[in-house]
Order: sequence, then structure tokens, then C-alpha cells
Amino acid sequence: MNIELKLSFPYDFDRALERLSGTPVNAVDLQQRLTRVPMEAGNLVTVQATGTLQEPTFLIEGLKDDEQLTHLKWIFHFEESLEGIAAHFTQTDLAPIFLEHIGTPLVRSFSLYGELMKSIIHQQLNMKFANTLLMRFVETFGFQQKGVWRYPDPQRIAAVTVEELREMQFSTRKAEYVIGLSQAITSGALNLESMRTKSDEEVTTELVAYRGVGPWTAQGFLMFGLGRPNLFPTADIGLQNALKVLWKLDLKPTQEEIRARFPEWSPYLSYAALYLWRSIE
Repeated sequence: MNIELKLSFPYDFDRALERLSGTPVNAVDLQQRLTRVPMEAGNLVTVQATGTLQEPTFLIEGLKDDEQLTHLKWIFHFEESLEGIAAHFTQTDLAPIFLEHIGTPLVRSFSLYGELMKSIIHQQLNMKFANTLLMRFVETFGFQQKGVWRYPDPQRIAAVTVEELREMQFSTRKAEYVIGLSQAITSGALNLESMRTKSDEEVTTELVAYRGVGPWTAQGFLMFGLGRPNLFPTADIGLQNALKVLWKLDLKPTQEEIRARFPEWSPYLSYAALYLWRSIE
């Protein structure tokens, strides 16, 4: 099933693709303005931009049914205008970056399990090595489908040993975290899909009960896995640096100084974070 989709609001798919391309597991072609999305049902769906920022249109190919179309619209924020969010921030100190990056969506992860694994693997590593380690993990235990990598199944990772991951340069603790979470998912103790209907607080409480998942990882999962709109990781160095530049400070702002702006930025803290990251990427 192939469809043509037209949006009635500004939408910058090219900037969305740039951010997606920062994770090498994602199949992105910046020149052709497309990404290929591995669906849970086993098919691949191609989403290609055919329009402009102000008049966005898309060709979506490979859908199985309307349910998959609804899911894709949710992933890419096609179902709801971004204009209200932008208008909200024109009244705040973040107005300059929202004008510069107009129409940039918060794109959700293609895989909840993949998002959780990526978050654990990336912990306390520089981006280059984090992505190298992530691809070793995916290439070793996942599989490639028509040039698109899929994250491994939790059952596969639940059965690996710490030693196998150590050979790939995982730390012992990180290997234990990845295996432990995968075992919890495989046993049914941890159900990521059920989190779609739970509150931010419920999801956080459930996730941080597992070794390796702290508040920062839980926030990342909520933002990029579930697309929750009102989260801001104040301890993130990149966000602190972005605000230092925007606010023309000599030193990075403290977490308390950042939180003082939350009343102005809410209920779209996640978009504040996204646009601040974009401003320095």
C-alpha cells in the first residue's frame, strides 16, 4: 500500500533526517530525502519527502494497512501541527531558535526496545565510540533486511553471555544491564509496549527499578521512545552549553537556573530540549 500525504503546516523533514542520521542503525538517505522504517510486522516502509518546508508532501511506500499509517504519522509527528508549539515559544527566551528551526519535529524511535538498548550502550561514552559499539551490537546480534538493519530480538540478547559482550568492548556492568533488561522483557516482567498508555511518572518508576536505568535514561526513553512532550534533562551537558550560548553567559547555567524557566517553557519542555540540541549540532 502506497500513499501520498500532504501536511497543512510547516514541517522540516530534512532536519528530521539529519538528526535520524546521527544514529547509524537508521537507514537514511539525505540526498534522496528519505528514510526506510523497519516495522514490527516485518515489512519495510519508505518515507520520502517530495515537497518543501512550507508545503510538505510525502510519498509513503510499503505499508501493510491503515494501522501502520497511523503509527508512522505518530512516529514522525505528521498527525498534529507544530505551529502551536512554535507560537508558544515566540513568547519566551527560546524564540530565536524556534524561528531558526521552524517545523522541526520530535521524531519518535522506530523501536522501543532499540531505543532502550541504544540508551544503555551510549551511557558515559563519546558519540563516536557509542555509535561504533551500537553497530557492533546490532551487526552481531541483529540482522539486515534489504540494506536496513534491525535491532536484535530481546530473546536473542537474553541468551548471550557477559563474556560475549565484553569481547565487543562492553564494560562488564553495561553488558549485565543489556542482558538483564532483555531477560526482563523476555520473561514479561518488563512490557515496553504497555508503557504507551502509562504516565511519565509510572514509566520512570518502572524503568529505574532495573539496574542500569537511571533518571536520565528513563527521560530519554520517554522523550524519544514514547514522544512525551514535557521533559527536559537538566543535567545534559549539551543543553547546558546550548543555553550558555543562547543566554550569552560566561559559565554554563546551573540546573536550578534552568528549572526556573520551566513555567515559561511548559508544557513543551521536550521541544525546548530538542531545539536547543539542534542549535549546537
